[in-house]
Amino acid sequence: NGLADTRIYAGQRLTIPDAASAPPTASDPAASAPPPPSGEGKRFLVDLSEQRLYAYEGDTLVRTTLVSTGLWQYPTPPGTYYVYLRYTAADMRGPDYFLPDVPYVMYFYKGYGLHGTYWHSNFGTPMSHGCVNMPTAEAEWAYYWSDYGTPVIVQP
Repeated sequence: NGLADTRIYAGQRLTIPDAASAPPTASDPAASAPPPPSGEGKRFLVDLSEQRLYAYEGDTLVRTTLVSTGLWQYPTPPGTYYVYLRYTAADMRGPDYFLPDVPYVMYFYKGYGLHGTYWHSNFGTPMSHGCVNMPTAEAEWAYYWSDYGTPVIVQP
């Protein structure tokens, strides 16, 4: 339905398919999603080999999207982390880049974060200096769905 967040409004048209009209297929990312990481509540799983982020609540997959993680020179570190700092927009800079007003930033380890990306749309391919680049609409959803302390599990 192209929703930017979880709110719906009076007069809005929504399409709700029945189970028979959209059976899961092997090409459906939700059908081939990894099992939820152990734990309870909301959590993100970043799968580096698939270049995909999964959002779980309990044992239920609630959303998935392609992402772009770190290039081989700047790998995204595997491990279990927690969102410790959040900005609706923040400047990011490094030795060879400056990105003003990066949207929906959620830092989970040192200078590594999940965030929206306006400078490329090549999701599914490593492109970053270690962060998890997301389509901006997906980062906005993730930002408002999660909170401080939300686990971020990065697996090879």
